[in-house]
Amino acid sequence: MKSTIHHLFFAALLGATTLSITACNDLLEPTPVQQLADDKAITDAGSARSATIGVYDRVQAYYQLNWPVLGFLPGDNVRFNGTLNQFLQIDQNQLSADNVLITEAWTQMYQAVNGANNVLAALPAINDPLLPAAEKNQLLGEAHFLRALVYFDLGRGWGGVPLVLTPTRTKENGSGQRRSSLAQTYDQVLSDLTQAESLLPETATRNRAVKAAARALRARLHLYRQQWSEAEAYATQVIGSSNYRLVTPYRAISTAPFLSQESVFELSFSNSDANSMWNNWFPSALGGQFNFQPVPAAITLLNDPATGGSRSALLASTTINGSSVTYGNLYSRSAQRDDPSYVLRLAEQYLIRAEARARQSKLTDALADLNAVRVRAGIEPSKAVTAEALLLAIENERRVEFAFEADRWFDLVRTGRAATVLGVTDQRRWLFPIPFNDLVADRSLEQNPGY
Repeated sequence: MKSTIHHLFFAALLGATTLSITACNDLLEPTPVQQLADDKAITDAGSARSATIGVYDRVQAYYQLNWPVLGFLPGDNVRFNGTLNQFLQIDQNQLSADNVLITEAWTQMYQAVNGANNVLAALPAINDPLLPAAEKNQLLGEAHFLRALVYFDLGRGWGGVPLVLTPTRTKENGSGQRRSSLAQTYDQVLSDLTQAESLLPETATRNRAVKAAARALRARLHLYRQQWSEAEAYATQVIGSSNYRLVTPYRAISTAPFLSQESVFELSFSNSDANSMWNNWFPSALGGQFNFQPVPAAITLLNDPATGGSRSALLASTTINGSSVTYGNLYSRSAQRDDPSYVLRLAEQYLIRAEARARQSKLTDALADLNAVRVRAGIEPSKAVTAEALLLAIENERRVEFAFEADRWFDLVRTGRAATVLGVTDQRRWLFPIPFNDLVADRSLEQNPGY
């Protein structure tokens, strides 16, 4: 990632599994990175299953590094402990349109969208006795869920984005697609989640989409849209399921073999399909690069028995040159490299419902939800009594509970608190820039103001 990676918007849609470096001249006559060859088409049970797994793989690609970084590094829990400009820009809230991480994330996300589009376009026509109706519905539901997840993330990162809902197989398919509004983008997320929930099974699989995952993401969507009663209702469905519970101790959520009962949806890795996120957190003495370092304020919060409780397990220490160094320990499987990416957890559903209830003046119920998360962490229940105090307590709880996950920046943006808490007063900087090379490749795309 030390060199500039050029990706065209329509090329991003084509589902390439690797990033390509393109010379400037290629911008004049762009060609697709990958087309779906006839002999690779989705035509039977085996290819449908493989194509669906491929969509998970593309979602996994942007959740392994780029998306979590864009979620935690602009916030106030983590600092970049290095010199690479693409990370420093994010840390300092001074993004540019040619930032490599922004380009990579955008590209990977539209690759995932295109993978889902291919499944949704081909699967209904498949007539294979080895693909029973129930499994066909499940695969369709998974594709709808994954497309919803990607467009939700695109929306909260960039605002309204181009809504590409059919497969992109040539450069003509991908050009001329104008941006939709944020409301339209979220409407598409809702449409996909509605379809997903109707098609997915009611099982407790935690690393593939099921009904509860669609409901949990829908609760989050309604929270972002400030639709409080709907957020409360969908979070309640997940919380009320016997398939999910808050686990103790807190560290159990991120302890092998993973897939704890608290996990609603996580992305699994293995030694052969490695997650290298630990490498960015561990000090060099432990074989890592120590790119991301918890800031002193976050260390204090996590280590304080009154605020962190058992969540102090997110931190670890080692001695370097005679001095103690504290580092993030959420991703810790340095030998196995199989830490998952955490996407939806039951703790978030409690805090979504707490916030939604507080916004509706259901203060007693909101406090109970907040305290369910606090008690699991081994800390005293909150005694907030006013709606304002309760909302601040929920915000602070989310900061600690999801300290190194992809949440803090987006929480402060969606609540309008990024200026007060982080000092990012230019609200144009609350959205990420559209990658420069995509703007060059497709003149119908419009940049976010301020870039």
